[in-house]
Amino acid sequence: MLTIQFFSGFRRVLMIFLCAVTVWFSYSGISQADINNDRYDGNIFVVYAGNGSLVPSKLTLKQSLDREKPVVLVYYLDDNSDSKQFAFIVSRFQEFYGRAASIIPINVDTIPPQDQYKPDEVGYYYKGAIPQTVVLDQQGKIVFDGIGQVKFEDVDDVLRQVFDLVPRSQSVELKRKTFNEFNSELVPEAK
Repeated sequence: MLTIQFFSGFRRVLMIFLCAVTVWFSYSGISQADINNDRYDGNIFVVYAGNGSLVPSKLTLKQSLDREKPVVLVYYLDDNSDSKQFAFIVSRFQEFYGRAASIIPINVDTIPPQDQYKPDEVGYYYKGAIPQTVVLDQQGKIVFDGIGQVKFEDVDDVLRQVFDLVPRSQSVELKRKTFNEFNSELVPEAK
């Protein structure tokens, strides 16, 4: 009898403790990531785009310009809701153009303050707003400079011109193959 009362009392204490911990977490500022606030939740490309390969970028701006590789610069902050919401679009830039262009996300807090910047420094193109997207062609010429959450299609149109691709209106929709589509190519069709 004593054992049963102990365990039922223990369960009550455990339930009260768990409820108290839950209430404490919900009011103490410890919460889940939220795309609609300006709180730091971690790297936005990992948390909101599911893409940790964007930062750090594979090449610097200088290396990309030296190789005459087109560049997409994206200025952002990890604790900015507009940047958080835009992270998925930046991930799409990499999905479609990451092999042919350098996709370089730049946390504006990491830009060293200087009076003047050179064209091969990321501070040169920054206008003081986030998110900001700048596209440079193979010669390092600015071909797009958009502030705010620019549309993927707007940047896609510019990159299609940079790479001399047909306009979207004349091409098929770009889609990634699903796993089953890959499998169906490997298996001969039954006749």
